[in-house]
Amino acid sequence: MSKQEIRILNYIVICISEFAKQKNITRKEAYNYLKKYKGLEFLNECYEAEHTSAYVYEMLKDELQYT
Repeated sequence: MSKQEIRILNYIVICISEFAKQKNITRKEAYNYLKKYKGLEFLNECYEAEHTSAYVYEMLKDELQYT
């Protein structure tokens, strides 16, 4: 497995965990839901854009806290 594939896999695992927390369901239920509705495909296919967006959001959020 390449480093990029490992990064994508880690990102998807984090997304599943966060989705489960937000919806107050188990990680298995979150995984099954995301798989059923093609959310896992979306996360995999759009990793670059989604990952960058999350990173930029976090940077901006931190900046806005100081203004």
